[in-house]
Amino acid sequence: MPDRMSVSAANSKLTRLVDLLGQAGSVLVCYSGGIDSAVVLAAASRALGSRAVGMTAVSPSLPASEREDAERIAREVGAEHRLVESAELLREGYVNNGPDRCFHCKSELYDLAAQKRIEWQLAVVVNGTNLDDLGDYRPGLEAAKLAGVRSPFVELGFRKADVREVAQELGLSAWDKPAAACLSSRIPYGTSVTPERLQQVGGFEAALRELGFRRSRVRYHDKIARIELDLEDLPRLLEPATRGAVLAAGKANGFVYVTLDLAGYRMGSHNEVLSGRSLRIV
Repeated sequence: MPDRMSVSAANSKLTRLVDLLGQAGSVLVCYSGGIDSAVVLAAASRALGSRAVGMTAVSPSLPASEREDAERIAREVGAEHRLVESAELLREGYVNNGPDRCFHCKSELYDLAAQKRIEWQLAVVVNGTNLDDLGDYRPGLEAAKLAGVRSPFVELGFRKADVREVAQELGLSAWDKPAAACLSSRIPYGTSVTPERLQQVGGFEAALRELGFRRSRVRYHDKIARIELDLEDLPRLLEPATRGAVLAAGKANGFVYVTLDLAGYRMGSHNEVLSGRSLRIV
């Protein structure tokens, strides 16, 4: 249990966040179901009630589990939540899957948010970017800047640890939820993003979750699936029964070969080809 001092600090951070969002008058929260945007939505709902609306963009790149989490958490905090179809797969820059793919994806999101903000008569579009994100390789940050999207956590100087503290203070059941990225991040640069490939990796990752692997990535390499797991999970995957189930799931999702990355799970491993070090793209 957190001590009294940490609870007091978390409450102070929550108060600052609620006050900042309340000053906006009304907000559209770009809400993925991840912990960052969930905290923004919960705080905005506390500050503004129905004048805070969470918008989740639904497309083949959104894992089904993330959509379910988004709906569940919104219900949990009593927030207004709307699902909207997005069309990043119609954007050539996104489909071509260069290192700036995230810019094109987020441009679609923020263009959609701008339209819905006007339609729903809301004042400001906000996202869940925090200070730690600014040090990562994230072309989507430029899209947010160009669209005039506000980042309350950045404005308040919150890092990821602060966000999780506030999530606990809010009583969110998902306060320790692992970070997630859209399914297109599983496809290496230069390999086009298609609905079929997104379905392959999404289906295989869903099977891994059903087998009890809480955090996994299935990296697409044509006929080969490269699985990343937390290092402590590697021995369990190699147990005969589990290994057989994983292999069967990979083949059921269209892969000929199923491989295990001995380096384990890390965010943005496809970015390692860009600079020789691990960068993150979300």
